[in-house]
Amino acid sequence: QVQLVESGGGLVQAGGSLRLSCAASGRTFNPYAMGWFRQAPGKEREFVAAVSWSDGSTVYADSVKGRFTISRDNAKNTVYLQMNSLKPEDTALYYCTADLSGRVWRWGRFSRDISSGDFSSWGQGTQVTVSS
Repeated sequence: QVQLVESGGGLVQAGGSLRLSCAASGRTFNPYAMGWFRQAPGKEREFVAAVSWSDGSTVYADSVKGRFTISRDNAKNTVYLQMNSLKPEDTALYYCTADLSGRVWRWGRFSRDISSGDFSSWGQGTQVTVSS
């Protein structure tokens, strides 16, 4: 069984930066991809970014492209989300998640439509609050 633990959230002013981390543990951790989602109060959980575990390919939601960077450290079983130029609308609970079945990363590419149902393991979330 895979456990994911997020850290690094907090309160930051608009324009600031935060770096989220997600440490994975489990007997055999070898995901196809790792991702970050976020959920603001009263809104649905939305995709933020994903990274292929094998070659580090990345994909981003349009709303964070150019501001956020996802990366992974295979040796540490850890995935990161560097968030720069933060905006108040980035305020949300951020979740780390793992694609353990190949529904997100398959045949050397990401699926066209990435949704939360494609991921099979989730962390508890870390809160990010951006003040204006």
